[in-house]
Amino acid sequence: MKVLVAVKRVVDYNVKVRVKPDGTGVDIANVKMSMNPFDEIAVEEAVRLKEKGLADEVVVVSCGVAQCQETLRTAMAIGADRGILVETSETLQPLAVAQLLHALVAREKPQLIILGKQAIDDDCNQTGQMLAALADLPQATFASKIEMTEGHVQVTREVDGGLETVSLRLPAVVTADLRLNEPRYVTLPNIMKAKEKPIDIVTPEDLGVDVAPRLRILKVSEPPVRSAGIKVPDVAALIAKLKTEAKVI
Repeated sequence: MKVLVAVKRVVDYNVKVRVKPDGTGVDIANVKMSMNPFDEIAVEEAVRLKEKGLADEVVVVSCGVAQCQETLRTAMAIGADRGILVETSETLQPLAVAQLLHALVAREKPQLIILGKQAIDDDCNQTGQMLAALADLPQATFASKIEMTEGHVQVTREVDGGLETVSLRLPAVVTADLRLNEPRYVTLPNIMKAKEKPIDIVTPEDLGVDVAPRLRILKVSEPPVRSAGIKVPDVAALIAKLKTEAKVI
């Protein structure tokens, strides 16, 4: 069984992002970049399936600039076998990424596709669902547990009401939630081994996909500064404030 995992290069979650002075986007110049945390969980799950003997090969895919090779190397240090970079300088939106992945799914023919449920830079939470629709594959989002059976994958999903378990016929698309697993620490020997693993570089044109943006960002701004709290001497004063100022009672 082949498992395909999509990974995205994003601003590291420890970095405080800054908005560009002209409001056109986020300033990523000279900031630390890393793999999207949800995608790291997806890679870890795919590697665990291989270690259990349930998968034969783990292929990781990233779409974006040449520096995305670093993200692929990190995924291969975790345990993926090879990488594919769809190289483009275009700003990629979820539909474009889903179309690129759809083309690669048609070429690679994996039995299981795992993605992070969302990226921490745009929080769109759309790519996995769009890919499933384009490829006409069953999907399970927000996975907190994955179990393989003969020809099927059983996924426990985190939903508003608790947990939901679904069984999907393979091939299928699954998006990983935070509680699916805890990614392993990448050791130096595995980082060195990852440098020898192959990365295939293609372009959107090679895959026959138009990645031109279909949405336009009008403005990006900092969130409003939170106002200071108010201290009150007693419950009576608190109730008076709630009545007169907050108007909640």
